Amino acid sequence: MPSVAFATYQTSPRLTDDDELVAKELRRAGLTVTPTVWDAPDVDWSRFDCVVIRSTWDYHLRPGAFEKWVRSFEGAGRRLWNPPEAVLENMNKRYLAVLARKGVNVVPTRYLAASDEVRLQALLEDCGWEEVVVKPAVSASALGTWRTSLASARADQARFAEQARGQDLLVQPYLPEIAAGGEWSLIFFGGRYSHAVLKKPAPGDFRVQRHHGGHATAAEPGPALVAQAAAILSGIGHDLLYARLDGVERDGRFMLMEAELIEPYLWIGLAKAAARRFAEAIMERL
Repeated sequence: MPSVAFATYQTSPRLTDDDELVAKELRRAGLTVTPTVWDAPDVDWSRFDCVVIRSTWDYHLRPGAFEKWVRSFEGAGRRLWNPPEAVLENMNKRYLAVLARKGVNVVPTRYLAASDEVRLQALLEDCGWEEVVVKPAVSASALGTWRTSLASARADQARFAEQARGQDLLVQPYLPEIAAGGEWSLIFFGGRYSHAVLKKPAPGDFRVQRHHGGHATAAEPGPALVAQAAAILSGIGHDLLYARLDGVERDGRFMLMEAELIEPYLWIGLAKAAARRFAEAIMERL
């Protein structure tokens, strides 16, 4: 009987409600599914036919330990999904610059290595940006993400400098489309489009995550947006079990904000047959 591990984390070691829907489909097909904390000691990962990274939602707090865990699957066949090389590339948001060089329509991004020397006001003036979002290059759930502007840059310099001193950062222009129309998340399983949601922030905020007051609703993007997102996914260049592409629509084009390949929430419960599609993609890789 094939066995699948869904990698979770210590604070919430069980399957999420969404992942339980997928597990039921797999069990119905005769597989065993075991939630397993990614950094639990003495786990023999080799006993699983497939390890699927799911709710490892503390990885960004211990990136070194997580990278070591991911690398332990290198050279072990296709047992970890997404594959180690894709996960390692995706951990640091510098991958956005790589995609931009490939011609992907990525939100303009200034990548900053950890430094004491960057002046926020000078950076915004150089880029010609009035309002921006600052975020860590290794992060999740909008942790450490905040908004500033050219008008407030001088007052925000101390906060910016403290953050820049200890970690790599991204600075991106604020996208008004997020508040006006919402942020798209397009979800793919095995390279095939499955479903999408539209996420909107709470009034007065710019963050779409639920714990910041945002909310998501099932929505269907137009065929052009789906095709553009599929082309981006193809250009990433890995055989991916799952992917979530986040972005906004601007002038009829999909502008990529993030390609979530590690532990994205996938809104399985909002889309009919999404659990079955995800389960089938897993079984194709056994």
